[in-house]
Amino acid sequence: MLKFFILVSMLVGIVSSSSLGAKTTEELPVLKLNTLTDKEAAVILGKGTERPFTGKYYKYKEDGTYLCKQCGAPLYKSDSKFDSGCGWPSFDDAIPGAVKRIPDADGRRVEIVCANCGGHLGHVFEGEGFTQKDTRYCVNSISLSFEKEKKAKEEKTPTIKKAYFAGGCFWGVEYYMEKEEGVISVVSGYMGGHVKNPSYKEVSRGQSGHLELVEVVYDSSKVSYEKLARLFFEIHDPEQVNGQGPDIGSQYLSAIFVSNDEERKIVEKLIKILEEKGYKIATDVREKGTFYKAEVYHQDYYELKGYEPYCHGYIKRF
Repeated sequence: MLKFFILVSMLVGIVSSSSLGAKTTEELPVLKLNTLTDKEAAVILGKGTERPFTGKYYKYKEDGTYLCKQCGAPLYKSDSKFDSGCGWPSFDDAIPGAVKRIPDADGRRVEIVCANCGGHLGHVFEGEGFTQKDTRYCVNSISLSFEKEKKAKEEKTPTIKKAYFAGGCFWGVEYYMEKEEGVISVVSGYMGGHVKNPSYKEVSRGQSGHLELVEVVYDSSKVSYEKLARLFFEIHDPEQVNGQGPDIGSQYLSAIFVSNDEERKIVEKLIKILEEKGYKIATDVREKGTFYKAEVYHQDYYELKGYEPYCHGYIKRF
């Protein structure tokens, strides 16, 4: 119930996402940024929009990777590009962790920015039915550069992986996981139930079978799965059997959804270590299922509100 009242307070006041979300170049002095022309800066830094049907990449059909014009970070693969007829380059998927979503201040649209440098890209739309993924990243050509396939293959691709942790309210788990070095992004969502594309209302009733959890996208060359799993056991109460803190119900149970035998062995090893220390671990180990992203207003909740988690905190257990 406490989570419900906090959620209501969030819906009463809309936070200016543009001031809280995108990082400015001043905040990232260590990044190597490209020099922008006045027109490029007006869009990438000033969050403007280029005129439709005029951009270089609107009808572009080469194979390769679309990069951020400002910092050069890979954003989209050419095989995710499609013609929506809107006048701007359209993609139905982004490279994992490369693009960050920020709700506009008026709540009508969702802005997309480069997750690496915060440069403005455009907006994302869902539910239009253009492709099976039902998503359209509408991007300004001027925010992009392009790397042809041959060169792209020569570049060393970082090992990007995903992990799934359920530890009660996903706001708190997201809050701590995002702070870990090597983590690219953390997305709140649902998994484990029988209802397809569940809403928060359906999950909160406790009858969908889904748990609230987070999808952690991370660079395994910088942080290991075991380190993330250890952190998970230290930011929530793995002994509580009926929920987490004041959030009671099956949707708040402690669980780790593993993608392979290696992850399962790591988790089982950590549980054994904790049990040998005297902990009565209630965390369930389950096979990964379909991940359903939660509503926009659940993403980066504590970052946007400026709150501290109400039922999560760090306790050293290893």
